[in-house]
Amino acid sequence: MNKPIHAATDQFAVADGELQVGGVPLTQLAARVGQTPFYAYDRALLTQRVAHLRKHLPDTVRLHYAMKANPMPAVVQHMAGLVDGLDVASGRELRVALDTGIASSHVSFAGPGKSDAELSQAIASDIVINVESEGEFARIVAAGERLKRRPRVALRVNPDFELKASSMKMGGGPKQFGIDADRVPALLALIGRSKVTFDGFHVYSGSQNLRPEAIVEAQAKTLELVYRLAEHAPGPIRKVNIGGGFGIPYFPGDQKLDLQPIGAALADRSAEFQKRLPGADMVIELGRYLVGEAGVYVSRVVDRKISRGQVFLIIDGGLHHHLAASGNFGQVIRKNYPVVVGNRMNGGSAETASVVGPLCTPLDLIADKMELAHAEVGDLIVVFQSGAYGLSASPSAFLSHPEAVEVLV
Repeated sequence: MNKPIHAATDQFAVADGELQVGGVPLTQLAARVGQTPFYAYDRALLTQRVAHLRKHLPDTVRLHYAMKANPMPAVVQHMAGLVDGLDVASGRELRVALDTGIASSHVSFAGPGKSDAELSQAIASDIVINVESEGEFARIVAAGERLKRRPRVALRVNPDFELKASSMKMGGGPKQFGIDADRVPALLALIGRSKVTFDGFHVYSGSQNLRPEAIVEAQAKTLELVYRLAEHAPGPIRKVNIGGGFGIPYFPGDQKLDLQPIGAALADRSAEFQKRLPGADMVIELGRYLVGEAGVYVSRVVDRKISRGQVFLIIDGGLHHHLAASGNFGQVIRKNYPVVVGNRMNGGSAETASVVGPLCTPLDLIADKMELAHAEVGDLIVVFQSGAYGLSASPSAFLSHPEAVEVLV
């Protein structure tokens, strides 16, 4: 059991047989938190990830954090001090973003189905609204008139291409996201006749991609599309959000994303971008890539049982806290996240075991027949790659079990 089961385990130090998060041994951290289950996010790893990106991306590229990946206020506050802007997907996220003290001009709001209250919030806050449809634009104009304020808008474009090899395709074909590229010129003409301030374009074609060549190709197509659409713009372009799509490795065989070719391609295109869109900022919007590998989910073994020769470790957490780790958040074929017994990291006997939660459903499966250190009641099970789309993406009220807590260490 000395060999790491997954590259994710290399992110965190191990001392005296215990995983450490933020330099704190796991058992001490559990006592400090006061309960299991909990999520713990390592602030040093968050800082290192942003520095890693800065090293590889051109200085001219602005980096935004997509809060939907992890909206915990302490995490957002930390990230706000590292990145150039925040992207929100709800009115609640907007309040968290503004609480950080970041300039409102560096906050944008995307997502279909924004309510009238959320649009009013955004206009009153003077942030950029990424317009998702012609109907939404009409509601923005009406809200601006009611508030006697001039809304700031960008157009979210549904491109005529997709991000190849992406686990979630956000553009190309019929989509609820953004305005079809061929409809954008007409809306730009309407914007020119309306009492709004035009900020630029937002093109997000896909997410969770580990192939740099696919990301480079999508970024090139995105910029060409923006250049064509900019010819119809009613004023100067201030920002071009080219999306993100940077993935992290979750499963055996996944390779870490190589940033070098992505950064090199962006550097090659920077001069043309500034020439064709003078004064505009190029923005990359990332969520999972910034925070996903910096978080762990920790739960405690409450029972150990053997059924027809198979070992089951029953924990006090489960899919109600971490839907993604159970395989029920977009996986077509279920695969195990990297999981360890966090207080038995060095040596000792190993066994094949399944880790299951306390819920009355066979879907509450966190690890299916994995090789793990021999665990007993009271030991701590750790799920890596849990910094993004964890607690906030899970049905925490399901079966009314206690909620998990979150800490930034």
